[in-house]
Amino acid sequence: MINQESSILKPAVFLDRDGTINEQMGYVNHINRFHLLEGVAEAIRSLNEKSIPVVVVTNQSGLARGYFPKSLLDEVNVKMEKLLAQEGAFVDGIYICPHHPEAKEEQYRVACNCRKPKTGLLEKAALDMGLDLKKSFVVGDRWSDLKCAVGVGAVPILVLTGYGRGDLEYIGPRQEIQPTFVGEDLREAARWIIANL
Repeated sequence: MINQESSILKPAVFLDRDGTINEQMGYVNHINRFHLLEGVAEAIRSLNEKSIPVVVVTNQSGLARGYFPKSLLDEVNVKMEKLLAQEGAFVDGIYICPHHPEAKEEQYRVACNCRKPKTGLLEKAALDMGLDLKKSFVVGDRWSDLKCAVGVGAVPILVLTGYGRGDLEYIGPRQEIQPTFVGEDLREAARWIIANL
């Protein structure tokens, strides 16, 4: 059991993947469809330099729907880490929800607690890594990311890459939960996080 004294737990930055780290193009069902967004490595490196843990939390229901095998998901993670490393950046953890209630693949057809906006991925990372969720930040391009942030008491940040601009204009006005900060991209979000830690 991790000691819950907040003084020994670290704040972290949780990042959605598709649309926040890499180009949003539906399902990344081939390795050639994975492309880092401009400035992402620089943004993550700036957090690394401040010793802020950076954790990827991503729904990947394409696996459950049978659109691609787990081996491709692993290959994409390796490519992401390699591309980041080429620019001196790294992520401290990658947490994936492969589930969907209507999954074609029976092993993934479960009522999970990890599919965002549920909070299981963040809670698992917090236990594994000794993170203080209430002092952390969640950055994503969808309202499900913001709801997930609020669910654990973290700061919700919306980026306007991926679905972000459309979600802000068409989804956001009807939502009770609103982002604490809206950034043009991950670079802008990282600068705001560092200034507000």
